[in-house]
Amino acid sequence: MKRYCNDLGIQIVADMPIYINHDSADVWTHPDLFQLDRRKKPAFVAGVPPDYFSKTGQLWGNPLYRWERLKKTGYAWMLARIGQELKWADWVRIDHFRGFVNYWAVPAGSPTAVNGRWVEAPAVDFFGKLFGRFPRPPVLCENLGSNTPEIAQVIDCFEFPGMRVLLFAFDTDPSQNPHAPHNVGERNVLYTGTHDNNTILGWFEREATSRAKRNLARYLGRRISPKRLHWDMIRLAMASPAGIAVFPAQDLLGLGQEARINRPGTVEGNWIWRLLPGQLTPTLGRRLREMARLYGREAP
Repeated sequence: MKRYCNDLGIQIVADMPIYINHDSADVWTHPDLFQLDRRKKPAFVAGVPPDYFSKTGQLWGNPLYRWERLKKTGYAWMLARIGQELKWADWVRIDHFRGFVNYWAVPAGSPTAVNGRWVEAPAVDFFGKLFGRFPRPPVLCENLGSNTPEIAQVIDCFEFPGMRVLLFAFDTDPSQNPHAPHNVGERNVLYTGTHDNNTILGWFEREATSRAKRNLARYLGRRISPKRLHWDMIRLAMASPAGIAVFPAQDLLGLGQEARINRPGTVEGNWIWRLLPGQLTPTLGRRLREMARLYGREAP
């Protein structure tokens, strides 16, 4: 599949979750690499504290890494995991990049992720080994959420591309908001929204505050038309300095909340939307190509 796509000038971005399941083969063959007790049960589990998506945080439940043991092994297991991803894809998007800098440890058995604590991870040492194994590795960082100086320092140190999301650009003053198109640096990937966000239309109709709508109208320089808003947002992303602009298929089609992929912190009704044959039309392709050409994003 990778060769087929590459022959067509298409690159594949793989998504690598930072954690794996407790009942996975890797945990049971390498239990020493994870924070498990004598019965191989997690002592602490993964998650994130309360944030934009959830008032009680997100309790993922995955076992946490025993970083001191990984370090003693030269991170062999982790590097092999990334190496396998690079056989399948041209880029690897590391999910929850923050967890490589400091991670949220929640006592096992907790009903929510509220009572966790931040624990430091050896980010600089690990990514130094990554660069030793894969010179200039094609890695994208999912660095959304509350970014700290420590996270920014690691990203800048290794010059990793980060992520920005256009739907986050208008809740605060766009002149200073890091997700506003004019503030997105070239070494970033700008998404209209990710799998965790609502669609553009769903966001505007169901989630956007009156302040966000006012800021968006000011940014666009005119009144908002919900029917064409998805194209307005795609145009903003295309025209931004971001090195890469990414659009979910639902936003290309202007679909509403019914086409949302995932609601973080929930386990029912997610990941069921599917793109149907015929929905991506030649007319849509021509419009995208013209816009890509206009903003210097057309493939050579």
